Amino acid sequence: NPKASMYVWAKIPDHYAHLGSLEFAKQLLQEAKVCVSPGIGFGDYGDTHVRFALIENSDRIRQAVRGIKAMFRADGILPGSIKMEEER
Repeated sequence: NPKASMYVWAKIPDHYAHLGSLEFAKQLLQEAKVCVSPGIGFGDYGDTHVRFALIENSDRIRQAVRGIKAMFRADGILPGSIKMEEER
């Protein structure tokens, strides 16, 4: 019996929650160059999440993580971002 799957069901960060899963997925694609499945496609209760399919090799997965981190930094929600520094 499998103990895991190749999918990650991730909650949308609070900063982006107002977008819903479809718009957040679009933003990830445009800004981070990462494709995810919007949670709304899995039912109404999924709109607070997105699904990542971990089907690429480890280098491509690391590239995706770097893209997401860059987007989060640009939007001021990761330490070291310009927006967070300005708020201090």
